[in-house]
Amino acid sequence: MNGILLLAELAAIAIIFAGIPLLYVWRRPGYSLFQKLNWVLVFMTFDLIVFGAFTRLSDSGLGCPDWPGCYGTSNPWHALGEIQLAEAAMPTGPVTVLKAWIEMIHRYLAMTVGALILIQLGLAFSKIKSMGKGPLLGSFGLLLLVCIQGAFGAWTVTLKLQPIIVTIHLMLALVLLSCLTVYAQRNRQLPAKPKLIPGKLLFIAFVVLAMQIFLGAWVSTNYAVLACPDFPTCMGTFMPETAWKEGFSLWRELGMNAQGEYISPIALQTIHWAHRVFAICVMVVLGYLGISTLRVSDGEPELRRIAQLLLALLLLQVLTGISNVVFQWPLIAALMHTAGSAALVFFLVRMSQWSSWGWSFGIKMAKSL
Repeated sequence: MNGILLLAELAAIAIIFAGIPLLYVWRRPGYSLFQKLNWVLVFMTFDLIVFGAFTRLSDSGLGCPDWPGCYGTSNPWHALGEIQLAEAAMPTGPVTVLKAWIEMIHRYLAMTVGALILIQLGLAFSKIKSMGKGPLLGSFGLLLLVCIQGAFGAWTVTLKLQPIIVTIHLMLALVLLSCLTVYAQRNRQLPAKPKLIPGKLLFIAFVVLAMQIFLGAWVSTNYAVLACPDFPTCMGTFMPETAWKEGFSLWRELGMNAQGEYISPIALQTIHWAHRVFAICVMVVLGYLGISTLRVSDGEPELRRIAQLLLALLLLQVLTGISNVVFQWPLIAALMHTAGSAALVFFLVRMSQWSSWGWSFGIKMAKSL
């Protein structure tokens, strides 16, 4: 009975949170409610990714050590006694009142995205005669994806921040952002020159960026940001000692290696160095994509603006990445680095409309329904 009451309270909170953006799109003139809701979902998911990074970087991931509630309640107010006891027993531990609120707000935002996708599904169903089955099937896919994402959110807590689970949780969030962006832009008018960007180049950019984001998440979830405390060298050399097998053994507890022993500083150093070196590949590929797109974007001002933003974001990623090392991992730089990664994914998806491959094919198919 208590479990049912908890779920009912959390559902009510999700409905209240979802009502705020719904009221905004309802009152705002312009596009249809369905189109506005789709773009609000993109915005909310981006915010969720950034707040998820804030939750992790503020060590609030275990602020409520159970799931989906906080000590069996829907909010930290109701669990104040348990939280204070845990904080008194371990003052430097993961449980404090502030961390509990940060963790629960992150969950509330995630539930809000889920609630909005359910509303999106209902609207797609109501418009099946005018829009066909495509949007409905797309909404079902998004709902399934957000449920999988929620499961990894639960495992993040129950498996005590196991690095591979937290990393997959972030990667799935970026997949959700990409899919929501594709879904939202399906009703946009196709560009006059849809084949300006070579499909193979865009595909390579997606793959390279995905690999780098995974490496960055692996650095963050293993707390390896300061394993190389100097820049541009690592421990004073461009060829630091490495332990690839230990550093990239994926299934292991936080702070441990595959043998259940404390992970070595050399393994953490390897994790950090891999992310830093692969950043050069990302700069080359995405830089080439941005510059080459600027050269062919005459007559497509939107594409030109996206390419400029892509290059600016790439520079920002370099600066924030360096700042994380030089200034000893300041919170603002770390958050901007995560937000920049999500923004790069968003703009690559937006650029796909001008490509002859992949995402644009899906968009054209959706438009033909």
